[in-house]
Amino acid sequence: MPLAVFALALGAFAISTTEFVILGLLLNVSQDFGISISDAGFLVTAYAIGVVIGAPLLTPILARYPRKKVIVFLLALFTIGNAIAVFAPNYETLLFSRVFTALVHASFYGLSSIVASQLVSKDKQARAMSMVFMGATIANIAGAPLGTMIGLEFGWRSTSIACAILGFLAMIGISLLVPKVKTEKPKNIAAEFRTLLQPQVIRALLLTLVGFAGTFTLLTYIAPLLIQLTGFVEGEISMMLFIFGLGMAIGNPIGGWLTDKDLKLALNTTLGFLFVILIAIGLLSSYMIPMYVLTFLFGAALFATITPLQVNAMIAAGDAPVMAASFNIAAFNLANALAAVIGGYVIDSSLGINFLPFAAASFALLGLAFALSTQKRSTKSEVGESMSSTST
Repeated sequence: MPLAVFALALGAFAISTTEFVILGLLLNVSQDFGISISDAGFLVTAYAIGVVIGAPLLTPILARYPRKKVIVFLLALFTIGNAIAVFAPNYETLLFSRVFTALVHASFYGLSSIVASQLVSKDKQARAMSMVFMGATIANIAGAPLGTMIGLEFGWRSTSIACAILGFLAMIGISLLVPKVKTEKPKNIAAEFRTLLQPQVIRALLLTLVGFAGTFTLLTYIAPLLIQLTGFVEGEISMMLFIFGLGMAIGNPIGGWLTDKDLKLALNTTLGFLFVILIAIGLLSSYMIPMYVLTFLFGAALFATITPLQVNAMIAAGDAPVMAASFNIAAFNLANALAAVIGGYVIDSSLGINFLPFAAASFALLGLAFALSTQKRSTKSEVGESMSSTST
């Protein structure tokens, strides 16, 4: 595999580490700025909002420019965003830095995966693309836990310094190692936007929004839950995030395998499994040994749902799979944003953090019910078309 692909993967590693490392540092940020945990949780929401804004805003604009230059430009913005976080004098500035940094997320992943496929022969294109996303997987297994350790030891700002350095190194590596690649002219963006308004596409995006919301309702506040309910100390949170990341690495290929076999089966199985795990966490969150296992399974359940939800949106869009994929990424992150807000409300309410896993499970159950109802509607439509064809 060319070194240029690994340079792209380093960029993905830096971006995904920035996204997830804040989960283990919410308590520290809240203490530093004198805010509640639920207010600190808005830092997760802010990043998700940045991705939601950046996906439809930047991708169509930047698609016409040379891909290598665009990727380097995106990483420069990412590095600046982390630098702003390092010197943030108040909570509001830190919120802004999270939104600013996240603007590059969807465009970087979309363009980097395409460029990676252009750097190798046709028989290696899928592996090259997966290598870019492997950077995100490694970020969850190693980047976020290591960043949490650094943040707990030297302060949360040190983590932003590390992420800025990673972004700068990736920018230099891509500048030196990635050759100029062909940049195709953009397709009819307006027509693809119209495709997104089709009922089946809207249903697919809504399924992503509802089904995935359950993951971040809990994940946003996983560190406070593990500390306050389970009894872990702050220094052990990085280890728990590592276990969570291992689960994600296992869940990702399982979700892909199920999707290859049967998309409906994959949607129903992964959402159902997510519901069961969230309920189990709600019942057993006071016990350390079960939480080791359940944290791993929660990571597996989270990443297992991503592929079927993404493929479901792309298939629903028909002739506009690229735009659908981009907007589905936005739907994932909109789910993250809403879930973080809802989770904060649950914590601040009389229900408290004890009820958080059950609130998360309700979204997974709602997503499963929505998936089943959509599939039933699709089956009826297929039967109707078949009968019409037969009578003709």
